Amino acid sequence: MRKKIGWIIACVCSAVMLHAQIGVDKTGRYLITKEDDKPFFWLGDTAWELFHRLSREEITHYLKTRKKQGFNVIMAVVLAEHNGIKQPNYYGDIPFRDLEALEWDVTKGNDPNHPDEYDYWDHIDFALSEAKKRNLYMALLPTWGSNVAQLGAGPVLFSNEEKAYRYTRKLAERYKNNDHIIWILGGDRPPVYEKEGKHIDDRPIWRAMAHAIEDVCGKDAFITYHPSWPETSTYLNDEEWLDMHALQSGHGSRHAKPWEIIANDLKKNPKRPVMDLEPCYEDHPVNPWDHKWTRAERGYFNDYDVRARIYRGVFAGGCGAVYGHHQVWQFLDTARNPPIWVGDTIIGWQKALTAEAANHIHHLKALMLSRPDFDRIEDNNLVVSNPGNDYTDRIVATRNRKGTYAMIYLPQPREIKVDLDRLGEGKKRISWFNPVTGKYKKISRRYSNGVIDLKPPKAGQEDWVMVIDLL
Repeated sequence: MRKKIGWIIACVCSAVMLHAQIGVDKTGRYLITKEDDKPFFWLGDTAWELFHRLSREEITHYLKTRKKQGFNVIMAVVLAEHNGIKQPNYYGDIPFRDLEALEWDVTKGNDPNHPDEYDYWDHIDFALSEAKKRNLYMALLPTWGSNVAQLGAGPVLFSNEEKAYRYTRKLAERYKNNDHIIWILGGDRPPVYEKEGKHIDDRPIWRAMAHAIEDVCGKDAFITYHPSWPETSTYLNDEEWLDMHALQSGHGSRHAKPWEIIANDLKKNPKRPVMDLEPCYEDHPVNPWDHKWTRAERGYFNDYDVRARIYRGVFAGGCGAVYGHHQVWQFLDTARNPPIWVGDTIIGWQKALTAEAANHIHHLKALMLSRPDFDRIEDNNLVVSNPGNDYTDRIVATRNRKGTYAMIYLPQPREIKVDLDRLGEGKKRISWFNPVTGKYKKISRRYSNGVIDLKPPKAGQEDWVMVIDLL
């Protein structure tokens, strides 16, 4: 009986830890789970239209798949971008009964078998509950940025601080007991911008939303901001509610270098972790917005493009990684909605769930969690050979401050010279980590110090990670 009680307690504690609130470590550089002070590596998936476009069964299928693939954060929008205010969700429901007053369209009861009971907000409740069952954090955007900023289709629902505060407070009240929620403001819009010769500052609106969350959930509520490219959330550097800086390197070019922005934002005070909340999506057409896109000239971001951007962002100091697939974020089903910037390839979101990079990127989370601490710094001085010049060949290296391990991302399988004197004294083991398979190829020889010269394995693959461990 005693063993059984102990087993039950262990299971309960395990569940609590998995659902623990996330926070920021003492250095201000990486994320932790607050209850046990352990490093937390955010591996997110952008599921922007999740609440708006999917059925209950589809939501469950999506979450099961992403859980199996190693994701731990699902990013979704309460008031979705693509006509999420007026176009009903899968069950024919909309969020508001009165747009001017922002009166929620709610019904008595929540039984999905009775359409008169099951409303828009009940459907979000269901998705959040299913995520929690699977130990997935839900990064919740109260609204897409187009409902605040005077940029895009709109409608601008939150034209003043009072409306923003009232809506967000009600949302926070509904979900205040959900300890697996992370809050994201912004939604692909800058907080400060120019339009038609006018300087517009939406920071008071976003600040009101943040204060509403904190007034209900307390200062421990984790809040960040999702900007557009090339802005970063450092526009909000003086905001006390902001827990993590973020950027969006996006889908406009292969030339983006988010690792440089991450390294720069980590230098700002007060210290905050930094992450690319929206790198290039797999199968997204490269820069389709000027209507000059063709498969031959620009093509799509592929699994390599995704890995090459994400790994270097993390090695530059990023506290996590976010993956996205162009047909998954919009949950493309042409029987329901027209495709958005898909070009000449339509595979549908169900098939896209198992795209190549979606099955690769969890290896990065495993790699980072496999080492003894997250107190890392970017140290490109480890590389004494040509470090590369641009997105095609730039090598990025990271190590922990104690110098007991280092990792170097090589976007091309070229010879590299590394200065081992930048690490701690003693024998060192070197391995080649394959970001596609997650497997290591260990080098039998042990090294002590000085400059070494090595080549990645020949495996018909472009990118590799050199891993150095002090024995």
